[in-house]
Amino acid sequence: MAKKRVVIVGGGFGGLFTALELGSDVEVTLVSETDHFLFKPLLYEYLSGEVESWHIAPRYDELVDSHIQIKAGEVAAVDFENREVQLSDGHKLPYDSLVLAVGATTNYAGVPGAAEYALPFRQLEDADRLRDRMTSALDAVAPNLPPQDAREALTFAVVGGGASGVELSTKIADLLNDAFRRRALHGEPRVLVIEMGDRLVPGMGEEIRTYVESALRKSRVEAHTLTKVVEVAANSVTIEHEQARTKIPTAGVVWVGGVQINPLIRQLDLPKVQRGLLNVRPTLQTISRDEVFALGDIAFVPDAAPTLAGTAQLALQEARFVGKNIRAFLNGEKLHTTHFEELGEALSLGTERAAVLAGGKAFGGHLARQARFALYTSRLPTWHHRLRVGASWFFEGNEPRPLLPLGYTR
Repeated sequence: MAKKRVVIVGGGFGGLFTALELGSDVEVTLVSETDHFLFKPLLYEYLSGEVESWHIAPRYDELVDSHIQIKAGEVAAVDFENREVQLSDGHKLPYDSLVLAVGATTNYAGVPGAAEYALPFRQLEDADRLRDRMTSALDAVAPNLPPQDAREALTFAVVGGGASGVELSTKIADLLNDAFRRRALHGEPRVLVIEMGDRLVPGMGEEIRTYVESALRKSRVEAHTLTKVVEVAANSVTIEHEQARTKIPTAGVVWVGGVQINPLIRQLDLPKVQRGLLNVRPTLQTISRDEVFALGDIAFVPDAAPTLAGTAQLALQEARFVGKNIRAFLNGEKLHTTHFEELGEALSLGTERAAVLAGGKAFGGHLARQARFALYTSRLPTWHHRLRVGASWFFEGNEPRPLLPLGYTR
């Protein structure tokens, strides 16, 4: 008998780990716009040079077995009646079960200039672009420039005060402060994190918040809450606080201020909730199509801890669950339900510190930084990749790479 065919759209945590969960008795096709997986929780460490690209962005063909076919491309449409995924290059992929795991996209919230001038932070290329921007801005500052002018020339703003904003702003600040010392520049850089709400990392408890606030102070990051961005320009950001607007010259604005539904999901004729998320059953099957499963940022899953929304941790748990339910569905067996629990938090807080929350207890500092690396090593996709990366970190270390002048080699 021919093997059952499963098509998975999206190669992030949800898509890849679902593929890995399915056995070789199923024919799996993974559709991705890139040729590599990305372990996004460590993208901040890639920016700082604490990890290398191969650590967090291995090629799919290095991770999967022969029963999983990788198809590079973009999905143009899904024909649910004929059970076919149509790619933009004209190829059609028939399926017996379909998994939608495409993830979300950056939401600039209609702020003028944001899409044109703000830097997103979702891919390796985004981190490369930001690091190049930081280095170029440093190279343009003369050693004898007055402190106030150096500070203005090295001002970076991070929009969004969730976990991503805190992790990114402390990394940027530590890298720039280190570069000021190495280059003997006068004064210090200025790094802002801008949040519309009344507090940073709003979904986290007070124990871990204590470490976050301490790290922001040590990295000298300015926290602006109850503040919204009203315009982004090529060399500035305009913010509004208590109805007063301030235009701040910047060397760069990085946008991690929220996500929106993937355009593919918006066009699909599947039931959605008010926010545009796909409405799924406790089995993670879509409401109208038993053979279609959805997970990650695009699916509304009520039976999950509120702090898990939008996290890689949730997508990872869902992927393993979906893999089991797809096998049950294809075999005509009863599908399972579950509750997705918070497994702990691990935040990078600059190049020397982190904060970890596990078992209801929080701890921070250098020990937490090492614990975070150990935790994420265990969550890399395959045992052989975990072994390679773990050995690299153990024997070669994971210290940050300084922002050296362009063209400078050590």
